[in-house]
Amino acid sequence: MKAIEVKHPLIEHKVGILRDKRTGTKEFRELASELAMFLCYEAMNDAVTDEVEIETPMAKTKVKRINEDRYAFVPILRAGMGMSEGITRIIPNAKIGVIGLYRNEETLEPVRYYYKVPKDIKDREVILLDPMLATGGSAVDAIKMIKEDGVKKIKFLCLIAAPEGIKKVEETYPDVQIYCAKIDDHLNDIGYIVPGLGDAGDRIFGIK
Repeated sequence: MKAIEVKHPLIEHKVGILRDKRTGTKEFRELASELAMFLCYEAMNDAVTDEVEIETPMAKTKVKRINEDRYAFVPILRAGMGMSEGITRIIPNAKIGVIGLYRNEETLEPVRYYYKVPKDIKDREVILLDPMLATGGSAVDAIKMIKEDGVKKIKFLCLIAAPEGIKKVEETYPDVQIYCAKIDDHLNDIGYIVPGLGDAGDRIFGIK
């Protein structure tokens, strides 16, 4: 599957503000959350709906609703948490798992330190959340963990993706669809996306 770069003038606008080094922590968090909502709309355009009967103030009618028990959203710590608020704003009853990974700054390889997901994860479609798809190491490791739990359908949502990261995910797990707000140019020699937006986790949590 080819990575899907979700194109819309509002997304372009918000990504432009997100990139700006002058953008403060509060606004950065809000933008990351809003962009996650836009990406979620696109990623769930194939969601299965159930028909139920309700009563409006005027009459009975049949409406379509998404069965939220079919899905689980799993942010990759720590930066992925910056996207989860946007998801729960549009899917309030969403089941949220957590995968803790950090990047070894010398080897650029992911190091696992936490894993907690819904017990019935294998019966759900899983949507992984991480603002940056850089080397692809963390994404591939997270996908591997989810697949080992029996999950059949996985999607990956990120704000910014590098071609190198996309290639690694597509070559390792060609069945996983990637959705992103922007595909950037390349990685620099220390594994950061260029032009990128810096360290998303640091900017979301106001560390630097």
